[in-house]
Amino acid sequence: MLGEYRIMGRRASEIADSVERGVGTGELEPGQLLPPMRELAELLGVNPNTVAAAYRTLRERGVIETAGRRGSRVRAAPASTPRGSIRVEAPPGVRDVSAGNPDPALLPPLHEALAAAAVANELRPGLYGQEPVDEEFGRLARAALDADGVPGGPVAVTSGSLDAMERVLTARLRPGDAVAVEDPGWSGLLDLVPALGLKPVPVRVDDDGPLDGDVEEALAAGARALVVTSRAQNPTGAVIGAERAARLRAVLARFPQTLLIEDDHGHGIVEQPLHSLAGTTDSWAFVRSAAKAYTPDLRVALLTGDPVTVDRLTGRQRLGPGWVSRILQRAVVRLWTSETVDLAAVARSYGERRDALVLALAERGVAARGRSGMNVWVPVPDETGAVMRMLQAGWAVAPGARYRVATPPGMRITVSGLAMGDVGPIADAVAAAAGPAPARSYG
Repeated sequence: MLGEYRIMGRRASEIADSVERGVGTGELEPGQLLPPMRELAELLGVNPNTVAAAYRTLRERGVIETAGRRGSRVRAAPASTPRGSIRVEAPPGVRDVSAGNPDPALLPPLHEALAAAAVANELRPGLYGQEPVDEEFGRLARAALDADGVPGGPVAVTSGSLDAMERVLTARLRPGDAVAVEDPGWSGLLDLVPALGLKPVPVRVDDDGPLDGDVEEALAAGARALVVTSRAQNPTGAVIGAERAARLRAVLARFPQTLLIEDDHGHGIVEQPLHSLAGTTDSWAFVRSAAKAYTPDLRVALLTGDPVTVDRLTGRQRLGPGWVSRILQRAVVRLWTSETVDLAAVARSYGERRDALVLALAERGVAARGRSGMNVWVPVPDETGAVMRMLQAGWAVAPGARYRVATPPGMRITVSGLAMGDVGPIADAVAAAAGPAPARSYG
């Protein structure tokens, strides 16, 4: 049943740790059947109730699952979760404002940056055994972080923000641990957390970010990690301001063992300043992506954090992909230092379109949220009906179900594909599809 792996232990905690260790090393594979409780108790010379308690602990941690008489088996983490399939395809003639992509017209040309990186590689080829972070990339990244008040820490490079978050979560947490997540929040993270065997704990979000009271309640109830978005929160556009940041830091200071992951994916497309929470707890990571400002296909994000977390992340990375292409890192350096890339103009462009849509909706009696970034969140009383009516009116929007756990229904509109002349027509369509939606009150 278990092959050559032997479960060990006399106490419930020891037995549970033994099983979890086997899962972690791969000696116990997903779907593998565990011995019946009485059989394992006899093998270990313990009371069956001890094994029952160990199995219960493993179920709570998400390590195993039990199907009645069919027994207990190692949990198989799903390759994907249903949120990815909650979408509306835009048929011909329908404008797609659901995808969350940046405006291609605002992305800088890449040929010069990639050509310069290729020339640099010819002069100094990237080879096995070299440092994973390009020297100039690391220097410029650290300087930018210092300027934004992000605490000192080693710099690592990952293949995008979600890759960074997955590596940090697996480096620091175990299956079954609870993670406080924004609600509504980024669908990619809401999919990732349960796929890792972790338990998402929703934390409400207003225009200033996560509510500090909700965060405190989640951490007091045992959540071991908190993931927050600094700016351009997806899908609401929330921004953590100075006052909310101070209150959140005060909460985190009371729970110093919390793993804090801060996502600044909106860097380069927002006008609002950063008020970072990084460094408030013992274990933390700050992630900044190049996707929105330069192009999603670069797949480059920088990460800093406490030395132990970064060391664990890079150590595990060495055993997989090894490193993120230094050619791509050098291309990003070229973009960072280019005099032709005007990120302030990019941020203004998104801000003008987003603010115009929020204002137009307010004039039509529709409450909407969107303080930063490229998305607008519209609460609606009937999500399915509103999304379908928008489709009939010629607009494909993103169903709110992709982004929410306990939050009431809504829909997300990405403004990056809109011209200013589109604002009135889409606002009319939203008003007709959704009807007036009262603003929520957060206490």
